[in-house]
Amino acid sequence: MRLVKSPGGSIYPYHYKDGEIHCLKYGSFFQNHAALFDLYRAEEDFIRSTNRRLRIWVDFYETNISEEVLTKFLESINSINDYILKISIVGLSFFDIWRLNRLSKKVGVKSNCPIRYYKDPEDAKTWLVSE
Repeated sequence: MRLVKSPGGSIYPYHYKDGEIHCLKYGSFFQNHAALFDLYRAEEDFIRSTNRRLRIWVDFYETNISEEVLTKFLESINSINDYILKISIVGLSFFDIWRLNRLSKKVGVKSNCPIRYYKDPEDAKTWLVSE
């Protein structure tokens, strides 16, 4: 079996507790937002190529979260909406979560999938594979 990695370097599919998730590693970009936005686009193309609905884990640890980062993230989610079952997000502060929720109305997020925010990455992954 051939090992497949996504543009962000995650093993695809990532097997976790009898389930599969797709990891979007948007953390550790610090101030390098141009590289982060390039990765958003590359991951969108990769996810579309899977032709599957995915449970998505998003890591924003160690990335400076600006309004532009959040807006482009929401636009990215909109573009792959048909390929998402549920999303868990780690690495956002309470204020960043508030801004993301406020911006989702402004951007017009189309997603009806469940989205949850976590401090602990393991809790986030466990929720994704639970039914």
